[in-house]
Amino acid sequence: MLLAAEETAEHATEAAGWFLENAWLIPVIPAVAFFLIIFFGKKMPRGGSEIGIASMLGALVIAAGATYQWIDRVNASHGEHVGPVVREWLWWESNPFEFTIGQYIDGLSVMLLVLVAFISTLVQIYSTEYVAGDRRYTHFFAALTLFSAGMLAMVLAPNMVQLILGWEIMGLCSFMLIGHWWEESANSKAALKAFFTVRVGDVGLLVGTAMLLGIFGTLDIGEINGLAAAGEFDSKNMLMWTAVALFIACIGKSGQFPLHTWLPDAMAGPTPVSSLLHSSTMVVAGVFLVARLYPVFHVGLDINVAGQSFNFIAVIGAITLVIAAFLAFVQDDIKKVLAYSTVSQLGYMMLGLGVGAWTGAVFHIFTHAFFKCCLFLVAGSISHTASHHSFDMKKDMGGLWRKMPVSFWSWMIATFALCGVPLFSGFFSKDEIIDSAKHYDYTTLWVVSVVGAAMTAAYMTRATYLTWFGTPRGGAAHYMGVEHDTHGEVHEHSAHPDEAEHADLHLPDETVDAPESALAAYQEEHDHGHDDHHDDHGHDDHHVPHGRPLPFAPFDSPWKITAPIALLAILAIGSGYLNAPIFGIHWFEHQTESSIGLPIDHGEEHAEEGGDEEHEEALGSVDELALGAGGTFVAAESGEGEHHYEAPGAFAVPAPPTPTWPAIIWPGLVLVALGFLLSLGLSLAVFGKKKNVFSPFVGLTTRSKPVGALHRFLVNKYYLDDLYEKVIVRSIAHPIAKAAYWFNQNVLDGIVNAVGAATKRTGGWVYRNIDQRVVDGAVNASGTAASESGHAL
Repeated sequence: MLLAAEETAEHATEAAGWFLENAWLIPVIPAVAFFLIIFFGKKMPRGGSEIGIASMLGALVIAAGATYQWIDRVNASHGEHVGPVVREWLWWESNPFEFTIGQYIDGLSVMLLVLVAFISTLVQIYSTEYVAGDRRYTHFFAALTLFSAGMLAMVLAPNMVQLILGWEIMGLCSFMLIGHWWEESANSKAALKAFFTVRVGDVGLLVGTAMLLGIFGTLDIGEINGLAAAGEFDSKNMLMWTAVALFIACIGKSGQFPLHTWLPDAMAGPTPVSSLLHSSTMVVAGVFLVARLYPVFHVGLDINVAGQSFNFIAVIGAITLVIAAFLAFVQDDIKKVLAYSTVSQLGYMMLGLGVGAWTGAVFHIFTHAFFKCCLFLVAGSISHTASHHSFDMKKDMGGLWRKMPVSFWSWMIATFALCGVPLFSGFFSKDEIIDSAKHYDYTTLWVVSVVGAAMTAAYMTRATYLTWFGTPRGGAAHYMGVEHDTHGEVHEHSAHPDEAEHADLHLPDETVDAPESALAAYQEEHDHGHDDHHDDHGHDDHHVPHGRPLPFAPFDSPWKITAPIALLAILAIGSGYLNAPIFGIHWFEHQTESSIGLPIDHGEEHAEEGGDEEHEEALGSVDELALGAGGTFVAAESGEGEHHYEAPGAFAVPAPPTPTWPAIIWPGLVLVALGFLLSLGLSLAVFGKKKNVFSPFVGLTTRSKPVGALHRFLVNKYYLDDLYEKVIVRSIAHPIAKAAYWFNQNVLDGIVNAVGAATKRTGGWVYRNIDQRVVDGAVNASGTAASESGHAL
């Protein structure tokens, strides 16, 4: 409850424009919409979805306005530092601390605000078609809207209390959305697994926040960053352990090793949830926390310190990106391929932050949101239209590229971006991270990132081939009117290459084109029957029955699905050109650099190799640097009537040199080409009719014990789930549960039963001694006396 609505004087903001000064409305609008949907949604013509979409559009308009005004501020600064727009109101106080709620708007904030609002709007529009007829349609949009509100509130947070509030709102909503179809056991288990796994990491957030308060005496994010950058703390070891505790929370939230296991299981939720969760909201929250408190992590964990070849953040990111890439290569479920891909890309972001590539990591958040959201929505488009709500690439897909052109080409563009194909968006962001690892002498981590890049191209080529090319199988074959008694299941690891040839089906030409009347009839039937088929992938009972081929082929999805996909595909190309060093474009860096206090002068530091002396100079005096994220607004000494944001300390991250065309283009082309060729060759060897140089590798998992053991190791996800559930949970959680049960039965119930027994005994004693002897005795005596008196008279 707000105790006061008066703006605190120490955080009064300069006149920055209405949108920047009122950016706090961005999370408030969808939060209010959540309650409106809950109370009135079922009475609305469209089940409350119109409220959710309108709220996200409103948030998007304000976010876009704030972004425009922020760009104006940066451009008007002419290279000078641009301070954040901070507004806070007193929420509650407990002497000597005051807790506020409000907004902290800088380059990092506006980038994520407009990103989250935009992606959320598209996902909600997409969902109106995708979950049409769902039995909990209204509740779905309510939870989806609150989910976005939580992320927006966290991005705006000026202090750790508000950040935790938004953080936990997302956790609650993810539980509701992942378990949307909770009647099925797998969905409920996935929701619980996500909730409790993330809760393990959240302990680190609470502990780290308490340690921040102990070290700096404040929970204000700006002040914490400024003090950490200036070295104004008593114990470096304490700051290190604080950074470790906070990063444990990031490990849980952003699916980093070893707490990444919940993220693929979260695919049990509807595909729009997977898309939003894996692109721009919950999973990037941990990356955002590191980026927002970067001085704490940079100083506490010795990032970019001479002689340090590793640090905690970079190592965890590197491990995550490579183990997830290998797991993605053995998945048959298209959504799980994308889920492990997300885990891998989050590893790249953490690696970037760990090696000092702050801009590269944050820019990868931005570009990744577009192409990963696009890929998930395309997977949903296939499920919705062509594979009868199946996500199994081997059983129910194949041969779809001609019949779903918008979905196919959007997938291809987003895949090229994900793989880092030159001139697509992922190339500009991911390769900057890889280049920075090499530039800052993290050689081992650079090698790991290169392997991860090749693996990305490999597993996405495999997924693309299985989904779009070859012959239609299972659900796709039935929709195309092809008799297919075996669901088209092709065993990738068959004992002999010839076995794969027999599974290769040819589609008759006359069954490819569908009459418009049949398409219209199907669409009408499909719209009314959508609620009978869950999004829960891998359930064969949702497939088209055998022996009932439909008289027409798949067609692309309705416009509410294809329009968001196409728009995201366009941005999967164009977003990369906001920060393209090879073209001399540093726009994104210029807009966001004040969030960490990059040097104002980008001349020699961007062009030359930096040694130890340069690094010490980069962390030099306050007067020479753009000032950090903490501090207050004070009158500037230069400039009439303007204000300047002065921090208690300074902070800078040295920027890598701008790469040249040959230095950045050719390595990217070689890596992507190797990954493509490897996976394409293996795919053709398994699923094609002609043998090639890769054919001898087919069936190795059955013919070679070591290869088979490796394959089982990957299919079983490194046995981490078994370790957690069968070893840790059973050895720790089960004894705790048994002890709690014993305590409940013998102590709590014992107390309750004892109180009941004592009450019963007390009642019996009162009845025998008070009621019968005293009360009844008095009544009987009175009656006897009255009777005797009557006889005497």
